[in-house]
Amino acid sequence: MKNHLFFLAAIGLVLPALSNAHHSHSTINRDDVRVYKGVVTKYGWTMPHVYLKVKAPDAEGNIVNYSIEMEHPPSMVSKGWSRSTFKPGDRIIWEGAHDRNPNRHYTALNWAEKGDGTRVGFTEAVTAEAVPSTDFVGLWKRSDVGGFKPHYRPPVGWPLTKVGQAQVDNFSEDQNPMVTCGNPGPPKSMIIPYPVIFTRPDENTLVMERELMDDLRIVHFDRDAPVGEPTKMGHSIGYFEGDTLVVETTNFIADDWGMHTGISSSAEKQLIERFTLSDGGLHLNAEITVTDPVFLSETYTFSHRWRKLPDRPVIQAPCTMEAAMLYLNAGKDDQ
Repeated sequence: MKNHLFFLAAIGLVLPALSNAHHSHSTINRDDVRVYKGVVTKYGWTMPHVYLKVKAPDAEGNIVNYSIEMEHPPSMVSKGWSRSTFKPGDRIIWEGAHDRNPNRHYTALNWAEKGDGTRVGFTEAVTAEAVPSTDFVGLWKRSDVGGFKPHYRPPVGWPLTKVGQAQVDNFSEDQNPMVTCGNPGPPKSMIIPYPVIFTRPDENTLVMERELMDDLRIVHFDRDAPVGEPTKMGHSIGYFEGDTLVVETTNFIADDWGMHTGISSSAEKQLIERFTLSDGGLHLNAEITVTDPVFLSETYTFSHRWRKLPDRPVIQAPCTMEAAMLYLNAGKDDQ
């Protein structure tokens, strides 16, 4: 199930409300919606985004190669898609807005229809209700309630050193390691908008696994647990203070954007997270305190919140440089 890397902080890019900070779909003309017909040559169930390559006639009737970019795999699963929705050779009709450049063969997608008439689109599928958690175990996703939105730019107001401020001043999304199939460690990995599953394989261990991310965070409730080589995930010790789960993590390596969007972290990073349940076990709250003298002028604390999802297996998908370039170049790879 491992050997998977993940992208990207850009989600929901096929929706009308786009952020100008994103590469993907920034070139789409939302006033130029067309219906196309062709044959699938490739279906990439990948990170950063799922995509289709289709041979189809353009407006002049010439057979060309269209690129259709969608959302990341977990989002597509919530809309009823899977890695087997399409395959090369499938005949397809789709509706989507065209690129602003009429000579580029790149579109967004509103819906797609198979040869048998089955139509898939972007309406959230009906799912089972979430089961409240009593012990932190379960599948969680960032809660939009309370201002916990995705971060597409560096946070404002953090106490940065000259090194940290210089990095923020020169921020560019092109520097995002996730776009080119790199995974940051915590705290950045904890606030990415993909679901995270907490499991307890035994009484001395809690495992945090992010969807689309090959690195596991292992929390040891045994303070004498062996400390391995430094990693992006560090070495975590957990304990309870009443109903609060406290996780202390050290033993890091330097990590691009390991602190937050646009802010890296050093091997001197130290992390304390305090997790609590609320709303009858349907929300998971975190108070995250981070220390890093290389990038932060003082210790800083911020909050994050997740909502409980219905139980299901976590979704993993490979990150490919082909998909990454499609995202970065808004489909210009095959033009």
